[in-house]
Amino acid sequence: MNLTIQDLPSASWKRFSSMARPLVLAVMALTSCTSSTMSTGSLSVGSPTLTLQSLQVTPPSPDPRVGLRAGLFNAEEAAWNMRVVSTTPPPEEFVGITNSDLAFKGNYAIQGNYSGVQVWDISNPSNPTTVTTFVCPASQSDVSVFGNLMFVSGEGMTGRLDCSDEGVQEAVSHDRMRGIRIFDITDIRNPDYITNVQTCRGSHTHTVLEDPDDQDNVYIYVSGSAPVRPEEELAGCSDALPSDDPNSALFRIEVIRVPLASPEDAAIVSSPRIFNDLVAPPEHGLAPEDILALDEAKASGAFIVEMGGQERVLSSRMLDPMLRDIVAARGGSGPPSAADSATLRAALPELIASAGANPLEDLGPTQCHDITVYPHLGLAGGACGGYGLLLDISDPIDPTRLAAVADSNFSYWHSATFNNDGTKILFTDEWGGGGAPKCRATDPKEWGANALFSLNGDNMEFESYYKLPAPQTSLENCVAHNGSLIPIPGRDIMVQAWYQGGISIFDWTDVSQPIEIAYHDRGPTDPSRMGMGGSWSVYWYNGLLVSSEIARGLDIFELTASEAISQNEIDAANTVKFEHLNSQGQPELVWPYSFSLARAYIDQLERSHAMPANRIDNIRTRLADAENDSGSAQRASLAGLSSRIRGMAAQSGDAGKVQMLADALEGLAEGG
Repeated sequence: MNLTIQDLPSASWKRFSSMARPLVLAVMALTSCTSSTMSTGSLSVGSPTLTLQSLQVTPPSPDPRVGLRAGLFNAEEAAWNMRVVSTTPPPEEFVGITNSDLAFKGNYAIQGNYSGVQVWDISNPSNPTTVTTFVCPASQSDVSVFGNLMFVSGEGMTGRLDCSDEGVQEAVSHDRMRGIRIFDITDIRNPDYITNVQTCRGSHTHTVLEDPDDQDNVYIYVSGSAPVRPEEELAGCSDALPSDDPNSALFRIEVIRVPLASPEDAAIVSSPRIFNDLVAPPEHGLAPEDILALDEAKASGAFIVEMGGQERVLSSRMLDPMLRDIVAARGGSGPPSAADSATLRAALPELIASAGANPLEDLGPTQCHDITVYPHLGLAGGACGGYGLLLDISDPIDPTRLAAVADSNFSYWHSATFNNDGTKILFTDEWGGGGAPKCRATDPKEWGANALFSLNGDNMEFESYYKLPAPQTSLENCVAHNGSLIPIPGRDIMVQAWYQGGISIFDWTDVSQPIEIAYHDRGPTDPSRMGMGGSWSVYWYNGLLVSSEIARGLDIFELTASEAISQNEIDAANTVKFEHLNSQGQPELVWPYSFSLARAYIDQLERSHAMPANRIDNIRTRLADAENDSGSAQRASLAGLSSRIRGMAAQSGDAGKVQMLADALEGLAEGG
């Protein structure tokens, strides 16, 4: 979630001013006869005319997500091609407090919360149970794990080193914690606070990098988006431009090295300036409904200021402290009078002007919101406010920028996901900061969406946008947010959270035409006003789709077979197992050889019409016969089938997929 001006408390003129300033060669028949033509029941030579078919799905119509009844824990629900396994409310300590991101270890789902961390045992996904509710406030408490270590982000001004809930009132305090907390979770029921690493801008999010060439350490890339803390609070912190101070905390990320043998010695080892030379990106204006709302606010007498070249309505969170100051300055008490409001209204232009010119106005991003690392390829995707970056992380301490893209349709580059073979990358746009309704029928489909790129060497080439296709109401915060790949072999499938837009699963194998294939949604949390809720993040983990619901707790789903995904594809996906998962530390998906994997590829060849139907039927029959064999007979059958299918590749409509099928059969023949 992106902090907006309305989220930053203001209790004085000075603080207000500072706030004013991111998926056939000829062959011998399997039978004893040979032929040069296609014959029913044989895998023989032929040159059929094949017309590949793109993915076809028929969603429910009308869309049942439109018009769902509101409610916090009793909202109406709609689901298509996925099944709700369980819905578990938050523990008492976290009711009404924002749930944030997820990490996984063994049978545990670890859920961040602005007031701490919740650990769930999901070994029985139909009935998750509480393992521990660890209260330790520090927004937004994004979590990651490695081995017996847990890492938690802290950025808020009230987080304390001692994890107490007393808060921090002072502007400068050595009790404040803004950075990364490190816990020992050998006993996951009793996390042991080892240490913390303080940073100048705190940690809004972080990414754990498991470097395949370094078994002794893990690395944490810290993305902090809050204002720079005073040097009096943390030595070395400066918010000057790098041209004025080479040690400025702006225009950099922090890299923390965590020695696995002594995590208490974790420390910042570099602060790479991956934003150098970027200029201010292009921007778009207000959406139609936002323009109307602004006009209505003006007509009603709301306080309006121009900041960053855009008129904004000041929230009561900013106004109330200033009005109290005015009342106190005149020696009054009680609510502000009409004259007090008039005094503030008259003073606002001077207050904005007193903040002076913004020295960052013409420059690019000063920080990333989120970084997704893909160690298998030595690459990372940086979603950095106004830009999407492609990074080389072959040296984990010194990530370097390979490419940068900007887009006037994007407001806030929020997170990134690679496809499994690293030929594509997807960026999300958190237009509105996650707290606003940005999926209304009148909102442009290119705003608050995903941008999909092809990767060609070091270049990112734009291909298409994908946005949740179901319009949401003005009572529902909705925009693109966190998700992950679902390991359907041979395809690029992603599950993604859209806050109160729910969950959308889409196929982006054809990067130019992404298509929704499953979803889940609820009605608004409140029938009369915009209330925060919905899926913050949803990730595939060992056969489950686990979602952190901002207000409603933990949701677990399963895919169901459909015209878009077969049961064989689901079964093959479920053979992929992780011991732990941090989605921002994207793992390579590797499928063990199995009969379900082979059948998944056959289903895909059939769905796309890449082989004639009678040949598909014959392959299925031969595969079933081989599965019923055992020992050397089975190995011989599978090897022979693999060899013959491999020879069909050139006369198929999808030679690559045919080779994948042949590889799966060969792997089975060799014992997996």
